[in-house]
Amino acid sequence: MKNALLHLFLALLAVSAQAGDFSYRGVRPAVIIDVRTQEEFAAGHVDGALNIPYEQIVGGVQSIRNLQKDSPILLYCRSGRRSAIARTSLEQQGYKRVMDGGGMSTLLPSLKVCTSSAAC
Repeated sequence: MKNALLHLFLALLAVSAQAGDFSYRGVRPAVIIDVRTQEEFAAGHVDGALNIPYEQIVGGVQSIRNLQKDSPILLYCRSGRRSAIARTSLEQQGYKRVMDGGGMSTLLPSLKVCTSSAAC
């Protein structure tokens, strides 16, 4: 049931999820995904990022409307471990342009971080 609700929520939210004008290593990602837990995401996340925990990354990404297997996807987490696992999972499913942004501290200098949903 949780998975079904998560997928429905992501499908509704992700219709217009885009990374704006940000580029990572010269590539403008179609979507930025925070692969941490919902609690970690709620405590602070990159502005415009979607939250798909790494254990649910394949199903979550498949529910994003207009995201193709060759769309650039940027993943991040707290330290880089979970984003690396998520990247491997997506690549095994045929996603070709998955970028591992590593930990949030790597991305902080380049991106706006939201500490509450009201601020985003």
